[in-house]
Amino acid sequence: MKNIKTKRKIKSILNYLSTVFTWAIFVILIICAGFLIYYYTNMKSHENDKTEYIPEISLYTIVSGSMVPKINVYDVIVNKKVESPMDIKIGDIITFTSTSSISSGMTVTHRVIDIQNVNGEYQFITKGDANISQDGAPALYSNVIGKAVLKIPQLGRVQFFVASKFGWLIVVVLPALYVIIKDIYKIVKITRMKNEAEAANEQTRMQVEAMSNVSPPPVQVVTQNAPPVNTPMQNIAQNDIINSSGGNNENK
Repeated sequence: MKNIKTKRKIKSILNYLSTVFTWAIFVILIICAGFLIYYYTNMKSHENDKTEYIPEISLYTIVSGSMVPKINVYDVIVNKKVESPMDIKIGDIITFTSTSSISSGMTVTHRVIDIQNVNGEYQFITKGDANISQDGAPALYSNVIGKAVLKIPQLGRVQFFVASKFGWLIVVVLPALYVIIKDIYKIVKITRMKNEAEAANEQTRMQVEAMSNVSPPPVQVVTQNAPPVNTPMQNIAQNDIINSSGGNNENK
């Protein structure tokens, strides 16, 4: 009895964990789909613009140690679009497209150590916290992608893992197959229970019909020969006859 309860408890826990895991995967997929739809629609709406499209919120994974210890390798930085160059202050961390000869065209996340206004255009002197010297070229405001507002530690490891073939198999393919197989099992189980219920109902109906078609056995009435019962008038008549008979005998 104790083993049965233990098995039921383990089964209940596994079902709960399975449900939580399934819903977690579903929510993550919905969030990813929402971000992709948002980015795609906004990018399409800015196709005719001459300027490069910069999303309101952007995420970048750090792949170098230039900002250690503040930002480590594989940390994810969440950037918010800057509406005005006045919103950037010395000490802020910004993400921008580099124009330096060493990292030209690359996306860099460094700290602002100075701000200059050259011919009416703002330029930001940047430097990695772990670097000895400042960057080879200032970051132009037109190249600024956003200002860092949030750091998610080590989330980039998940990104790189999912980007690999093995990670794609573990994180996406297998959970998707699990959800599909689980749903198929539920459908098969429900269908089987429905068929069993229909078969039981059909059997019950046939039994009721068979019972209604059977005619009841004839009722036999058993009669017994009872002695005749005289009414009071008959008794009086009989007595008169007896008395008259007796009187005649006495006259004789």
